Amino acid sequence: MTSLLEIKRLTTEFQTRDGVVHAVNGMSLALEEGETLAIVGESGCGKSVSMLSVLRLIPRPPGRIVGGEVLFQGQNLLTMSEAQMRRIRGHRIAMIFQDPMTSLNPVLSIGQQIGEGLELHLGMDRRQARRRSIELLEMVKIPSAAQRIDDYPHQFSGGMRQRVMIAMALSCKPQVLIADEPTTALDVTIQAQIIDLVKILRDELGMAIIWITHDLGIVAGLADRVQIMYAGYVVERAEVRAFYRHPRHPYSRGLLASLPRLDANSQPAGGRRSERKLTPIEGLPPDLITLPTGCPFQERCGQVVDRCRQENPPLRDVGGAGCAAAQVACWVEFDERGGAA
Repeated sequence: MTSLLEIKRLTTEFQTRDGVVHAVNGMSLALEEGETLAIVGESGCGKSVSMLSVLRLIPRPPGRIVGGEVLFQGQNLLTMSEAQMRRIRGHRIAMIFQDPMTSLNPVLSIGQQIGEGLELHLGMDRRQARRRSIELLEMVKIPSAAQRIDDYPHQFSGGMRQRVMIAMALSCKPQVLIADEPTTALDVTIQAQIIDLVKILRDELGMAIIWITHDLGIVAGLADRVQIMYAGYVVERAEVRAFYRHPRHPYSRGLLASLPRLDANSQPAGGRRSERKLTPIEGLPPDLITLPTGCPFQERCGQVVDRCRQENPPLRDVGGAGCAAAQVACWVEFDERGGAA
């Protein structure tokens, strides 16, 4: 069975004065119809660049896609003409960009910006596009949508601007929605509202979602599967529940250990307070111009062995009795509880 979207060994580089930045290094993934896949990793790990590469929005120069395939319904997006890509972007594959404060055009009204895609991709006239734009703003819970359709981005709050971005992305009912950290600049209450809204719209429209984030705290209730990236490489893949129960890669366990927990300082009846300190991941990510020989996580890993310094581990299947199948790129064998075997 062919996946809706399949990425094979995608490699993207940027030419700089200091050398070639190896931003994405052989990334692969498969996205099925209707599922939500979370791509997780710290800033600079290649999450956003990989998805911009999928839509061929990497600025050239300095960026270039040097290898791989991006198959959407069996067609390779990387070999399509620019005219063919324009028919796919915003229509069949849509993207919510990272910063709603700067992603909207400040000199065009909200209605003009939403209506442009409707006229271009669906052939609506201006009156039809305006009516549909009001419906989309109502769908994403913008109050008084008919009155606000002619307002400009600066007249909306950050949360409202993000809702407008979602309305624009969903205007043509895409089959795939890429959400690039859409809640990063918002307070936690608005974050929760945006996430709930996306989940509702996903279920109503039946679209597949790729959710890019550095925050594992929001992934558990949103995604079906999770893919962890580090230094441009995929280091772990798993179903979400299995990942939280049994994180395999040392980097994945470090990310989870750095999350605050509501039960960390709970006090059991008649017992002592259980205090759990957050555990940071020591050190810094590697220089993407001069990647180390071997595993890119070796300098920050507490279980490093000689082979880690000599050879970069490929993704391999792992699993066991009572443990869902997953993939991890690590030379160290781990038991089902995540401890070194």
